[in-house]
Amino acid sequence: MSKREIIDYILEINKSAKPEFLAQFSKEDLDLYLEHLMEIDLEEVALCA
Repeated sequence: MSKREIIDYILEINKSAKPEFLAQFSKEDLDLYLEHLMEIDLEEVALCA
């Protein structure tokens, strides 16, 4: 996945994130952040069920 794609996925989950801010980080850092957001998102779904 490209850096731009990772940023797009992050923006879908974290609506308050700014693309300009995210672009400052490495692809690896963004990938880790996206994984973290996805874990939190799954936990929310589990709590609501």
